[in-house]
Amino acid sequence: MKAITGHKVRGLPVGAEIPTCDNSGAKIVKLISVKGHKTVRRRIASAGVGDLIKASVIKGRPEIRKQVVLAVVVRQKKEYRRPDGTRIKFEDNAVIILKDDKGTPKGTIFKGAVAKEAAERWPGISKVSSIVV
Repeated sequence: MKAITGHKVRGLPVGAEIPTCDNSGAKIVKLISVKGHKTVRRRIASAGVGDLIKASVIKGRPEIRKQVVLAVVVRQKKEYRRPDGTRIKFEDNAVIILKDDKGTPKGTIFKGAVAKEAAERWPGISKVSSIVV
């Protein structure tokens, strides 16, 4: 996992239900915690593009349901700014389920675009993704 340049707006608070965009078997996950998130005491943690999150699968295939999985946020609706000054936002929120904390994706096909910030930070995701925005 590499560092990310620029200011990242965190648009997904803990408790958010986020759809997945891969073929791992999970359809919707619920955000439990954000790995490496440092904040003020009692403030609700939130995740942005490229963040590693821990999530619970609430909808999907029966064998993967009710499991706690690691995932990476690849799209968010909340607009954020890149270091060159451009602002970007996506049509929906989306995550990709991981096999391990190294960044190996569980699925083999990703539906839709993947943010450039997530692809730079997680090389395993950038290898499989077809569209990087």
